[in-house]
Amino acid sequence: MGVVNYLNQAFNQVAIAETLDQAQREVFEGIPAWATAAFAIAVFSGTIACIGLLMKKKWAKTLFIISFVTAAAQFIHWLFISNAVEAYGSTSYIMPAFVLVIGLYLISFSKKGIQKGWLG
Repeated sequence: MGVVNYLNQAFNQVAIAETLDQAQREVFEGIPAWATAAFAIAVFSGTIACIGLLMKKKWAKTLFIISFVTAAAQFIHWLFISNAVEAYGSTSYIMPAFVLVIGLYLISFSKKGIQKGWLG
């Protein structure tokens, strides 16, 4: 889902902007390059980490940590630096919370997999 969302945001900016009201459009157009880069790193490192987990590779944990940290950076901008909560409402907290909880779970699961010898 993250990769599709990132690619949609990267390549369909005009179409997305046309669906937003003025406040939402200002937030969307005001996303800085570092937050977009954090988004890209988060989704692609997380995707590669999931593939690594399926391949039973312990390096997946490192990529899950990178994904978590960069997702947190992106969400800090989204929720606390931009006006996203005012523009989109309190539901703006739902997806970031969901993503971060899943991220923590995947880090924990991969750590447990390394400890139990499932990942090598």
